[in-house]
Amino acid sequence: MTNNQTNVYWTVFTVRDWKIYLAATERGICYVGSPNQPFDELEKWVSKKIPSAHLVQSSAHLQSATSELTQYILGESQTFTIEKDLIGTDFQQAVWQASAKIPYGETRNYSQVAEQIGRPNAIRAVGTAIGANPLLFIIPCHRIVAKNGGLAGFRAGIDVKEKLLQLETINNT
Repeated sequence: MTNNQTNVYWTVFTVRDWKIYLAATERGICYVGSPNQPFDELEKWVSKKIPSAHLVQSSAHLQSATSELTQYILGESQTFTIEKDLIGTDFQQAVWQASAKIPYGETRNYSQVAEQIGRPNAIRAVGTAIGANPLLFIIPCHRIVAKNGGLAGFRAGIDVKEKLLQLETINNT
């Protein structure tokens, strides 16, 4: 490994019927894959976002993330405390930070998020940023719905979004 390469540690774990790939830099978790997607999804994201990366399989580096994600998916926890290394544009970061403020068990629509970040006319751009969220579950973009309350697109699929919203509704009553 040369000095300009960054180690990106990865692991895979299974919870319920979902197999999920995770990745982290030394600064924190940087990627949570879509359930039941191949390693290729993680590999493509890393090569695009961290071109100098050297992928290193290490469940030890991701033990806390795996534990917190498992607890969340099983409905045993509502929050995440793990360190994050969010990689994205300033606009994406603003959308993701707004998403992270949506309380467990609640939803917002794309227009509300656009207004919250001070860009009320950027509704489509908000949707694009949400689709690029690298930290599924942890940055809860599944809590953002269409203006009519319908389930709009989600990187992991509408079925996963629906399951997460059901989980949060059940555990928030």
